Amino acid sequence: MPRAGIYARISSDRDGQQLGVRRQLEDCEKLAERKGWQVVERYIDDDVSAYSGHKRPDYRRLLGDLRSGLIDSVVVWHLDRLHRQPKELEEFFEVCDSSGVRNLASVTGDVDLANDDGRFMARILGAVSRKESDDKSRRIKRKALELAQAGKIAGGGTRPFGYESDRKTIRPEEAEVIRECAHRVLAGESLRSVCSDLIERGIPTVSGGEWKTQTLRTILMSGRISGQREHHGELVAQAEWPGIIDPSETARIRALLSDPERRTNRTARRYLLMRLLRCGLCGETLVSRPKTGGARAYVCAKGPNFSGCGRISVLADSLETFVVEAVLYRLDSPEFAAALSGRGEDVEALPWQQELDEAQFRLDELAETYGERAITLSEWLSARKPIERRLAAAKKLLAERTRASVLGEHVGKASDLRDLWSDLPLTRQRSIVAAVLDHVVVGPARRGYNRFDPDRFQPVWRV
Repeated sequence: MPRAGIYARISSDRDGQQLGVRRQLEDCEKLAERKGWQVVERYIDDDVSAYSGHKRPDYRRLLGDLRSGLIDSVVVWHLDRLHRQPKELEEFFEVCDSSGVRNLASVTGDVDLANDDGRFMARILGAVSRKESDDKSRRIKRKALELAQAGKIAGGGTRPFGYESDRKTIRPEEAEVIRECAHRVLAGESLRSVCSDLIERGIPTVSGGEWKTQTLRTILMSGRISGQREHHGELVAQAEWPGIIDPSETARIRALLSDPERRTNRTARRYLLMRLLRCGLCGETLVSRPKTGGARAYVCAKGPNFSGCGRISVLADSLETFVVEAVLYRLDSPEFAAALSGRGEDVEALPWQQELDEAQFRLDELAETYGERAITLSEWLSARKPIERRLAAAKKLLAERTRASVLGEHVGKASDLRDLWSDLPLTRQRSIVAAVLDHVVVGPARRGYNRFDPDRFQPVWRV
């Protein structure tokens, strides 16, 4: 009596009750009984698609048992339950050939693996199933795009933070948290610092867990919280639900958090003036390097991976105190207020974020066209240059708008900021300094002069 294994699979089981799988098993059990085959094992992959390429543990176990001789026959409800990928079908044929398996029965019609006509029919059925899957996938993708362009809600799952379960109604207490976090991040505070504060205050995420930087980053960068519909990372339409923050704020947050130069490593957090100091002798950027004894210092590094002259060094504490005082003094100056009001305040962020997104899309499209050999290398290089110029201009204007928002509440109020300075997170301090100061040129120390020498330092202001 042939020893049969039944394989059952359903690609979607939203309720988790395995009703579709159970019906397949019942029909296959009856078929095996009619054929006089002894069912010795059942293989079930529930809620797993054969088309998507996801791993199917029980299908792999089925192949293993065919190879070992535990079973010599297979029963399925339909051939497409076994595979919808031609390469998987060919692998199945190879396993059957090496194991001498000839019996494959399905409720919708048997397939004789012993002759070429049977295998040809199996390949045709597999190709038809693949075509059906391709068509279904294309329809689903097109429907998803259509819903996105109409600003409609799609999908289910956990409710988004800031909204009720209907995904439209704003939840006031969570919306206030989002506004606070957006303001703090735009003001220069790090995601880690904000998350730590939320945890300390006992504010939970939607799932009730603690905040992670990636969780907060995803929320703040999403178009949803500003009432915009997103599709594959792009903002495509105004949504049918209300926003919690302004679209212009979302544009600035996305520009800030996607900036490749944004760094949050431990060394940068310990040094206020990282990347803001230039060597007065060779022009290289100074790096952080503690001196013997643990004193923090900035140096012009020389050696492997560094191209500095190695002749400039300055202790960090005294220099940082000097620079902070200079920045606070400049914030109170009428000249600075006048300069700032003329730069950045009137720059709307949203159009430039859209320009940035469009330019990036064009670069990706151009690269794909070159990859398909539709244009030559010289054509690709020529077309890329004007797009990169537009991209750089959009980034610059967004950066100016972000700097203006960082400083807006502090201009003319340096005394208040001085009182609060020591309580601000280092990332917030650094964003304020970097918004005012482009860099400081550090000159060589005077021989025999063992005190802090302000004449060594030449600030270069942004405005």
